[in-house]
Amino acid sequence: MALIKSISGIRGTIGGKPGTSLTPIDVVKFTASYGAWIDQQGSNKKIIIGRDGRISGEMVRNLVVSTLQSLGFEVTDLGLSTTPTVEMAVKMENAGGGIILTASHNPKEWNALKLLNKDGEFLDAAAGQWILDHAEKGELDFATINKIGTVTANDTYIQKHINAILAHPLVDIAAIKAKNFKIVLDPVNSTGAIAVPALLTALGIEEITVINEAVTGQFAHNPEPLPENLRELCSVVEKKNANLGIAVDPDVDRLCFVCEDGSLFGEEYTLVAIADYILSHKKGNTVSNLSSTRALKDVTIKHGGEYYPSAVGEVNVVKKMKEVNAVIGGEGNGGVIVPELHYGRDALIGIALFLTHLAKSGKSVKALRSTYPNYFISKNKIELGEEVNVKNIFEQIKKKYSKQPINTEDGLRIEFDNDWVHLRTSNTEPIIRIYSESGTETTANNIAKRIMADIKEMMMSVGSEA
Repeated sequence: MALIKSISGIRGTIGGKPGTSLTPIDVVKFTASYGAWIDQQGSNKKIIIGRDGRISGEMVRNLVVSTLQSLGFEVTDLGLSTTPTVEMAVKMENAGGGIILTASHNPKEWNALKLLNKDGEFLDAAAGQWILDHAEKGELDFATINKIGTVTANDTYIQKHINAILAHPLVDIAAIKAKNFKIVLDPVNSTGAIAVPALLTALGIEEITVINEAVTGQFAHNPEPLPENLRELCSVVEKKNANLGIAVDPDVDRLCFVCEDGSLFGEEYTLVAIADYILSHKKGNTVSNLSSTRALKDVTIKHGGEYYPSAVGEVNVVKKMKEVNAVIGGEGNGGVIVPELHYGRDALIGIALFLTHLAKSGKSVKALRSTYPNYFISKNKIELGEEVNVKNIFEQIKKKYSKQPINTEDGLRIEFDNDWVHLRTSNTEPIIRIYSESGTETTANNIAKRIMADIKEMMMSVGSEA
């Protein structure tokens, strides 16, 4: 059993003892502290909630709604929805905040409370810490009988979300419709099965094959859209002679594509391709996190813009995007943020812009992918013992590679000409993650192996001990 309390939200496995997993007591406690934070902000008493298709979704929803109602809030419940849809609804409803009930790409035994501010964006570190501290103190104060809140169901927001996408000036419905695309979708038994076909139909797509369609939360495979989990989608795309495949995660904020021959477009290149299209029509800057492919930087420079890296995490990407007035940003895990719509990762706007780009390019998906620089990312990790002083190790790494450009905004990122390696500790596990990228897979792996050997050597030295 696991319960992970972080500034970005509360997530855990269902069942077990309070404080060690996501039990009803934990759901109530953290929901109540979030409500206290909303009150402390002086925001209005309206809260938007929505959930993905997880087995535990309705149970957690009932706990969250009842808690908010007992605090005097006016709850608008979107029911089965998507993370970006809830984010947009907070703004459209002029609400004080929102809660998304989803553990994103985690397996079915997990669920989570993703917490939003009045702008429909994830909380910053200070707000998240306030809620954690309040929950720890246990100073809860519920409304008296005449001040209990209300609950209103509203299932119109997926369509409102789609309408906003259709109105985006760079989404060309006529161009998409003219191509008669044949598409296979894998929404992995969650709410993408509701939202994505509705969007595709609105874009003029008539031939849509959906696998793993039933919204049961019984995920047909590990729900994270990684290559090893998309074999069925790749096979069906090839078998159906489809133009492309689309995969989303359970809450529809991550997006990746499959080429017409069943090969993967690459989740790192979702943002790259969409940025290429946007930048060809709208000059400006871009942002992605430090662990994302440098292909975005290459595409940005090609269009005369400037690329800026951010710390890992959506809230950090959004902060940097606002600072540099970026026209597009996101993360290499298939997360695309289009600020004209809202400041959150959104697979639905990503699909519409990608299909427009594909239609206007006149290329196949495979041919479009070949127009972008081919980089390879190697993803590794090293487990840490309790005695390891990570700060000390990072200082030693900095000293050893002091002649190379180093970014310390989020762990360590070291540049080697066109190659790089990024080291950062996990917020949820006692590990160091090591991501490296190069023009060849062998070189990317070798860079990672070299750094990992350095770390292991330093871990064994006296200087690495606390």
